[in-house]
Amino acid sequence: MLKDLRSLVDRGRVLGDVEDLLAYANDATHRQVIPAAVVIPESPAEVAAVLRYANEHRVPVVPRGAGSSLAGGATPSPGSIVLDLKRMNRIIEVDRKNLTAIVECGVVTQKFQETVESMGLFYPPDPQSMSVCTMGANVATRAGGPRGVKYGTTKDYVLGVEAVLPDGSVINYGGKSVKMSSGYDLARMFTGSEGTLGVITRVMVKLLTLPPCRRTMVAAFPELDPAAEAVSAIIAEGANPSCLEMLSQSSVMLIENYIPLGLPRDVEAFLLIEVDGHPAKVEEDCELITGVCRRHGVKEVRTARTEAEAERIWLARRALFPAVAHMAPNVLIEDATVPRSQVPAMVRAIGLIAQRNQVTIGVSGHVGDGNLHPGIMADKRNPELMERVDRAMAEIAREALRLSGTLSGEHGIGTIKAPFLEWEFGPEGVALMRRIKKAFDPNGIMNPGKIWPGSGGDAGV
Repeated sequence: MLKDLRSLVDRGRVLGDVEDLLAYANDATHRQVIPAAVVIPESPAEVAAVLRYANEHRVPVVPRGAGSSLAGGATPSPGSIVLDLKRMNRIIEVDRKNLTAIVECGVVTQKFQETVESMGLFYPPDPQSMSVCTMGANVATRAGGPRGVKYGTTKDYVLGVEAVLPDGSVINYGGKSVKMSSGYDLARMFTGSEGTLGVITRVMVKLLTLPPCRRTMVAAFPELDPAAEAVSAIIAEGANPSCLEMLSQSSVMLIENYIPLGLPRDVEAFLLIEVDGHPAKVEEDCELITGVCRRHGVKEVRTARTEAEAERIWLARRALFPAVAHMAPNVLIEDATVPRSQVPAMVRAIGLIAQRNQVTIGVSGHVGDGNLHPGIMADKRNPELMERVDRAMAEIAREALRLSGTLSGEHGIGTIKAPFLEWEFGPEGVALMRRIKKAFDPNGIMNPGKIWPGSGGDAGV
């Protein structure tokens, strides 16, 4: 197979040595599978050539951006070809008149944001891994981020895609028109498909104008429940924050032990809040949010006076995952999402689940849109602990659905939550998804085993 692939793509971009393959054996989750080969394409034509070969020989193909998936979406399948798409990294066009951009799938999200912001434009989706994650993978997983509360997630900015199907054919769907009602929405079909239908090679996204004013606030609450209740009240009373994040006391302790930032350790919850827009509206929203927090028993509300102070506040949020990873051999980050009004109930439920299963769970998340990130401390070397961790994950998923929520707000399903998909959609819903995949990928070569168990065909695992 390596010889065949090196006849399709420059031999220096086809990896087969075990030292190279080990670097692709897992994503940000911890199940390791060494692939058979890694191919690093530089064009849609090379992607198409590899897919034609894989389809003919029934070889599984796993598309990969930066490997930052927290759901196992980029974990290889046994005997698979991993397509490392990071070299397809050109920003092809930024159209200021139509507020659109076309990018290749391997463009790093933060690089794209910085490019358009230098032009006075704004691309809001901001996954926590945006310094490394890629635009194509963001579309494939419907990635979100802190700004989702006001601006939505990646799915709300996709205008079109170029994608290579398993048989090597290339489709283009979408355009710059504000309206489009032509045929099935194939761009939305690929958005959230997690590499199971084909390979996204280019994306067209919409842009906004850069907000002229931005303020960052931090609110410290003596107890967790009032902080969670304040979240719903802030939105219900008409404030429109661009970010509304929460850190629990356990999360703050981990952060302070990892990078001392001077956060008080004697409170149970922090809300990190950003407001942007017209200066007058920003000031009005800041006053409204301060009033809501005071009515809910806040200990302190502080507004950052400088950009450096605001950056230090957001550093706390960004430092959480590395802080947790520093304290435990493994960590599983969930992203169960519930309606805003159910955030307090979900926070309480996570605490009970942690006690019942005798595991440590730190709670943070984009609570402004109900997207919670319970971080479960784990150690895959301890089978008895992992049984309790798996049980806790399943209970968190069940509870989110019971509260009218969803299994995933932004990470995708991957392998981690695949066993739970029928809980949300029922056997009929999953059966329909299987038929859609069969239509796109009759031989089941594309990212098998993801989204639901046994999601492959002839190449399934």
